[in-house]
Amino acid sequence: MRSPVGALLTAVTNKAPVPFTAARPGRPLNLPLFGPSSAEQQLRAMGSVGTLFSVVSRLANATSQSEWKLYRKAESGDHADRVQVTRHLALNVWDKPNPFMTRQEFVETFEQHLELTGESEWLVSRDRRASFPLELWPVRPDRIAPVPHPEKFLSGWVYASPDGQQIPLELHEVIQLRMPNPLDPYRGMGPVQTLLADLDATRYSAEWNRAFFLNSAEPGGIIEVPEALDDREFNQLRTRWNEQHQGVANAHRVAILEHGKWVDRKFTQRDMQFAELRGVSREIIREAFGVHKHMLGGSDDVNRANAEAASADFARWLIVPRLERIKQALNNDFLPMFGSAGECVEFDYCDPTPPDREADDRERESKAQAARDLIEAGAYGPDVLKALDLPDIPFGQPGADPDRELLIDLVKGAPTLAPLILPMLGYELPEEGLAALNGSQAPAPAPGDQDEDPQDPPAPPGLDNAMRWVAVCENDDDSCQPCKDNDGHLYRNRADAYADYPGGQGYVNCKGRENCRCRVVKRRKGNA
Repeated sequence: MRSPVGALLTAVTNKAPVPFTAARPGRPLNLPLFGPSSAEQQLRAMGSVGTLFSVVSRLANATSQSEWKLYRKAESGDHADRVQVTRHLALNVWDKPNPFMTRQEFVETFEQHLELTGESEWLVSRDRRASFPLELWPVRPDRIAPVPHPEKFLSGWVYASPDGQQIPLELHEVIQLRMPNPLDPYRGMGPVQTLLADLDATRYSAEWNRAFFLNSAEPGGIIEVPEALDDREFNQLRTRWNEQHQGVANAHRVAILEHGKWVDRKFTQRDMQFAELRGVSREIIREAFGVHKHMLGGSDDVNRANAEAASADFARWLIVPRLERIKQALNNDFLPMFGSAGECVEFDYCDPTPPDREADDRERESKAQAARDLIEAGAYGPDVLKALDLPDIPFGQPGADPDRELLIDLVKGAPTLAPLILPMLGYELPEEGLAALNGSQAPAPAPGDQDEDPQDPPAPPGLDNAMRWVAVCENDDDSCQPCKDNDGHLYRNRADAYADYPGGQGYVNCKGRENCRCRVVKRRKGNA
């Protein structure tokens, strides 16, 4: 009876399972990997060492929980310009790889293979009537082998089913993910391959502890007899000894020997230091995978700060690289199988790295300080806020911005926040709002703040004084007379100032217009 895997592979490849006889030039191809192999031992190690199981399970589970989306590529190449695609055949296959697995189970399965052996293979299932993939299946790495090619690097794959059949597979029927192996470009290398000796030591120490309780609850010793025993006497002595002393219930019973002497060769658990040995083995396993012990439930020396740091490092340095490997396989190997429908789209994952709120707070404080410095230097407030990606706050005279009066109302309604937040953004509060905060009327303009140009209409009190601009001339031998005459001229608002100084720089009546050094800046309180 053919195994389910063998029948499945036969169906999806539309080929009879026949022995693989492909040969390289000069000699036949041998595939010794089929049957017991080092890859099989690596897969079995997960079920024999608890720490390894915990590490592999945590990595595979965290990788499988990431959210994936399909996007239409942007002509600009900027990810922010991409458009999400919600209906696509490739997305359907990825969300439900095969009738018996969800995407999470599929990812978790092949990630276990990848963590344990350094590689994983996807079997791509098609229908005779369609050229594009319909299903994806995880394949055990110890049951599939690449077939090298002297010129094309790889000519195909061979799968060995449990019933002994060797099934040839084409290149487009297998997608391989691997951690590069420095000695073999066809196979992968994972952390477990560097841990086999330590894993064996961990497993043997556990078995010794178990045997300690099963075999007399004591390590062995030697029974010395003064003369040789025949077979009957030897078997009789061994049987009596086992009946009286073997097993936990017979531990520490007094031994009575006829014509024999007991020589103790006992090693205690304390002498063997198994607790220390197993602790070192756990540390070596975590080190090979780069996993902090907090991620495995260890909390003996963990506080909130290093726990959050460990979680962020786990996502950034362990999960993201694994997601990137899957992303490259999907975009470079899987999507091209859909022809033109797969050329204009790409898969991407949602970043699992938790947000760094402290860094976000520092960034906001830095932006607020930069905005204040730029506005005090004369930069236009709304443009500064836009350049620094800060919230839009109205600037200008009453009536110039319909939200201005609303801002004054907000100042009146939030007396504890407005005086702190708005000045940090370089915005001088309206005098109406300040008066509301202080419970008084807006102060009258000081005599020195009146416009020196008699032709300008009188400025309204309070708000006008806080928003005026002044012309500044270098006033040296290189300055022209029109610039000197306009030095110190006051403007009620930015629009009037920029009419004479376009963009805030260069007087329109300057004789050397292209080289004019004059500018207008916002007039501050106390300026003449």
